[in-house]
Amino acid sequence: MSRLLRRAGRRYLERHPWLFALSVVGVMLGVALVVAVDLARNSAQRAFHQSVDAVTGKATHQIVAPTGVADTLYRWLRCEVGLRQIAPVVERYVQLGDRVLQLLGIDPLAEAPFRPYIHPGSGLDLAAFLTQRHAAVLARTTAEALALSVGDTFSVQIDGQRRLLRLTGLLEPVEARTVEALASLILVDVSTAQEQFGMPGRLSRIDVILSPSEAARLRALLPSGTELLTVRMRTETAAQMTRAFSLNLQAMSLLALMVAMFMIYNTMTFAVLKRRVFMGRLRALGVTRGEILREVLFEAAWIGGIGTLLGLLVGYVLAQGLVRLVTQTINDLYYVLVVRRVVLEGWTLAKGMVLGLGASLLAALAPAHEAARVSPQLALLAMPEAALRPIKILRLVGLGLLLGVGSVGVLLISSRSLVLGYLGLLAFIGAMVLEAPVVLTMVAGGVRFALGRLLGVTGRMAARALVTYRQRTAVAVAALSVALSATIGVEVMVQSFRATLVGWLNYTLQADVYVQPPSPVARRPEATIDPEVVRRIRQMPGVADVYAIRRLAVMTEHGEAELGAFEVSPVTPRTFRFKEGNPSAIWAQFGQAPHVIVSEPFSYRFGVHAGDTLQLLTPRGWQPFAVVGVFYDYGSDVGVVLMERSVYRKYFDDAAVTGLALYAAPGVSVDTLVVQLAQATADRQVLLIRANRALRAASLEVFDRTFQVTTVLRLVTILVAFIGIVAALMAIALERGRELAVLRALGLMPQELRRHVVLHTALIGVSAGLLALPLGIGLAAGLIYVINWRSFGWTLQLLVPVEVLLEALALALGAALLAGIYPAWKMARLQPAEALRYA
Repeated sequence: MSRLLRRAGRRYLERHPWLFALSVVGVMLGVALVVAVDLARNSAQRAFHQSVDAVTGKATHQIVAPTGVADTLYRWLRCEVGLRQIAPVVERYVQLGDRVLQLLGIDPLAEAPFRPYIHPGSGLDLAAFLTQRHAAVLARTTAEALALSVGDTFSVQIDGQRRLLRLTGLLEPVEARTVEALASLILVDVSTAQEQFGMPGRLSRIDVILSPSEAARLRALLPSGTELLTVRMRTETAAQMTRAFSLNLQAMSLLALMVAMFMIYNTMTFAVLKRRVFMGRLRALGVTRGEILREVLFEAAWIGGIGTLLGLLVGYVLAQGLVRLVTQTINDLYYVLVVRRVVLEGWTLAKGMVLGLGASLLAALAPAHEAARVSPQLALLAMPEAALRPIKILRLVGLGLLLGVGSVGVLLISSRSLVLGYLGLLAFIGAMVLEAPVVLTMVAGGVRFALGRLLGVTGRMAARALVTYRQRTAVAVAALSVALSATIGVEVMVQSFRATLVGWLNYTLQADVYVQPPSPVARRPEATIDPEVVRRIRQMPGVADVYAIRRLAVMTEHGEAELGAFEVSPVTPRTFRFKEGNPSAIWAQFGQAPHVIVSEPFSYRFGVHAGDTLQLLTPRGWQPFAVVGVFYDYGSDVGVVLMERSVYRKYFDDAAVTGLALYAAPGVSVDTLVVQLAQATADRQVLLIRANRALRAASLEVFDRTFQVTTVLRLVTILVAFIGIVAALMAIALERGRELAVLRALGLMPQELRRHVVLHTALIGVSAGLLALPLGIGLAAGLIYVINWRSFGWTLQLLVPVEVLLEALALALGAALLAGIYPAWKMARLQPAEALRYA
């Protein structure tokens, strides 16, 4: 009997290739998104760790200082203290054509324990590397890509200044992993790097290999103003920057798989309906319910297996493009990555297979249970069995309310867990989906009279069909509404974020012109302006006022953060909005004592609030600073600490300038001033000189690029839902086959039947759109007030654009009508005699 069931199932799938294809495609796209996001994310993380390994090598600790470590400390530690596993490092990002590379200054004689690239015995000409002016070494693959040969001279841009280097050797590592890591490096001698970066006598850090006991002894020997950090701590700090970003992408991809589950449900329901009579006869012949249950699940596993295998392949192809978008976002916001290829990982493939097969089987449980319950008597009746078992609406409403209350409870838990946040949103989606039959009933009741007056019997039939077949229709509505709600939720979140950002830029950017050196990474404020250039700008006749700012990475008692030191102008109080602290008191005492203000993300990440004391590592050692306010900031999700520049110079002994804010003199055109500034500084340093409006536009451009990845994921999710609604409508058409055959036999014309089907489809789309509106707005609120807050610590204002809601309704109606074309055509060609047959 099992062989008979297997053969019947196979013949059914062969006789319905389109249904089989739709099912497979739905699973394929859902799995493909999960796999593509995982591969892109893992490839980016792999590139990050390779880059870290190439730069840090086998170092266990690093000696750092706020504005660089004195190279005399390195000599003292090596010669006087006797440390041998110690190496000096100078590092910065530089621009080489359209590529961003990391320039690493090293001492080849000290490198053997750390980075086996350049050392005695490596095969390179160390004499040339150490003695030739501006000598540099590249990986062979990088040199070939840049069309450079040994002996060639090439230029890099550092802080907007052109610097020349001479290629004296090529690195040819054997391991593929090392080849990829070195592709983004330029190696030079420490003295060359100090000269190029304008850091005489200073090092970026000192790498050390130490045991825990040795680390404790060395920490006691270090002078005030320096700190010994573990490499793992610094690497983990950088990796945490992208953790929330990666998790959010993964959640979006799983949403597509969830929508695909609705489609599997519809597909297997279709299969059960098609063979209801056949299964009834088998039951009469002695086939057990368990055998039928296993057969339906076997078919679901077969469909899910093929869809999953194709999804793994498509996911790999999709990851090729997705990794570029992910890498672009990381490069814009966090650190520079060079991802050469997408690497297949066994865990990701296994995860895709488990999710694909698991989702298919889970979605098929209800149809399989229904098939097992087929009664031989009812299976031979003309009336569909689904119509004989009406949905218990009150039970669904109660379950939905219970799940909704539970979701709110999870979301309101005082926790920073993103996983709990997503679980709460998932419960909220489930609660709203359970209300689909209620929405169908309300829509049917609301339009029945109007449709009857306008279209007569076909209009009343369409409204009645929503209720009669809501057991099938509700699933189609749920699938489409979930996909649309994701579109609404993400779009409302993005628009709200954008509106909040625009408002923040409007009150923050008050100066006429902003000047800063080009920086490859927005969140790494390493570049400084040449002091001579600063002097020229201050003396230009068209400039009324100039205010300087210094930004750099600094160690706090909680970890690394960004420090900003700025000169207070008369308009400065208007450029801040405070979440904590009294603004008038803050500005009254801000520049007179060691006071700081911190950004909202910093306050959230480290639990620092107004009235607390914050320890900062300065050249004078750890110093306490009073936190007098917490301000709203959307320029950094890592967190920013701000102090007045005179206080900064007192504690950090640093006069460098990272940026300038300029006010044009009365009667001077801002555009003209920008041109004059560029002409006055071009011979000394290439700078980014932008008017107020241009800087805002550039900031918004980076913001829009950040959400390109989510746009792709939303489009694929809607595509999955569209495929699912086609399958659902086909199931409904089959279930109504005998009913419509009777109507055709009684004189209903084919065009009237088409009109009825199209109208029924339109009502399904309207119902899905109406359900998607509150679900989408609820998702947006969850994304803004829960997910975004727990990810980055930003307070955003919820803004619900009416056009987004109207677009969602139009999309729901359009998708439903488009999906109903084939069922309408199929049902209009229905032959009454054929449809009224029992077998």
